Amino acid sequence: MNVSTSKTGNAGKPDFPALTYWRVFAISFPIILSNITTPLLGVTHTAVVGQLGEPHLIGAVALGATIFNLLFWAFGFLRMGTTGLTAQAHGAGRADTVIVILTQGLLLAGAAGLALVLLQYPLQLIALELLEASAAAEAETSTYFSIRIWSAPFALINYTLLGWFIGLAKTRIALILQLVLNGTNVVLSIIFVSAFGWGVAGVAIATIIAEMLAVIIGAILAWKELSRYGVLPSRRQIFDIGGMRRMLAVNSDLMIRTLCLLWALTFFTAEAARAGDVILAANALLYQFFNIAAYLLDGFAFATEALTGRAIGASQRANFRRTIHLTTVWAVSTATLVSAIYLLFGGIIIDMMTTSEDVRQTARAYLPWAAATPIVGVASFLLDGIFIGATRTRHMRNMMIVSLAVFFAAWALLTPQYGNHGLWASMTVFLLIRAVTLAIYFPALEKAAFTRATP
Repeated sequence: MNVSTSKTGNAGKPDFPALTYWRVFAISFPIILSNITTPLLGVTHTAVVGQLGEPHLIGAVALGATIFNLLFWAFGFLRMGTTGLTAQAHGAGRADTVIVILTQGLLLAGAAGLALVLLQYPLQLIALELLEASAAAEAETSTYFSIRIWSAPFALINYTLLGWFIGLAKTRIALILQLVLNGTNVVLSIIFVSAFGWGVAGVAIATIIAEMLAVIIGAILAWKELSRYGVLPSRRQIFDIGGMRRMLAVNSDLMIRTLCLLWALTFFTAEAARAGDVILAANALLYQFFNIAAYLLDGFAFATEALTGRAIGASQRANFRRTIHLTTVWAVSTATLVSAIYLLFGGIIIDMMTTSEDVRQTARAYLPWAAATPIVGVASFLLDGIFIGATRTRHMRNMMIVSLAVFFAAWALLTPQYGNHGLWASMTVFLLIRAVTLAIYFPALEKAAFTRATP
């Protein structure tokens, strides 16, 4: 339902369908389907390279993916900020603002992606210096980086398009984009690595082609959506100082928050790399377990972003609270189920992902930590969704900084004695502290969201 064609209430704002368990699931499920293709993509990359039987190749793909998670998700605000701002404008019935947000986001994404391409050589040197690995793994990682960096503009534009569609609760379109992106990547990776024998380079080439195709499809779908609004913003609106200042404020907070998160995740991989190729490969496999759980639960978090943002824009406090209740029930139930599956079938999954017996045995030793991450992390994912929907990004930034500090303190205390177990325990503490710190600020968020002027 778009802003311009919705029925409106007394305040001229759209009337949206009543919130029920089914409604929340209907919004979340396409996102869950689309999200699950992302870690499955990581599993595919790991598995196709893993069949070559060389631990350093698995490690190279893991290191390469880690580098681009850091580079690209440093601009994850293009997805998150666009979602929160769009949802609030959508709830307030401001069609012109919805379009302006997309336009500004695309301009910012294109400029940021071009900057990454231009700065690729110093970025590669810094990344490889930070992620210490064996000479063999580092050489393959360098190959991966030099190819995949050219996908930067397309990857960041896809973030903006995805965030905009989610903010409009158009999650089926978001599903289409992710299926195009990750489905193409999976198929081409298998062909390029298994059939053509291109190894790590084949994975990188597949990613570039998939990102380009997703941008083309996303642009077509966005244009069709825009044509339904019947309004076109002026150049003055697009470059309005006040609107751009708000977008930049939201995005700068989210960028710092995301960099802190990625610092923790990158440090986790870097510490595994220092422990040797076998530990690096084992943690890379188990990290895919964490990724699958995170992307599953993010389906409910994304729904929370859209629905809480819309409730705030429409000044509907009851819908805000009901959204949180419904998404929490769904997310906690899902997290419990996923953890149980990991404990029961994790060993079988590990065996399917690599032929290296050393990596198999090592990964099994640390499997319980990966199995615990869905239950441990579910609260932090949902609270992220609430704060993004409310665009209360300053608190997200501050609490992530606190969580990162606690993570490093835990690492310093635990890893000297417990090694890789201590590293996994530190990550568990990190997830818990994220939830606790955000929960402390939640009452203030709700009070501010429904006492300030509607944006």
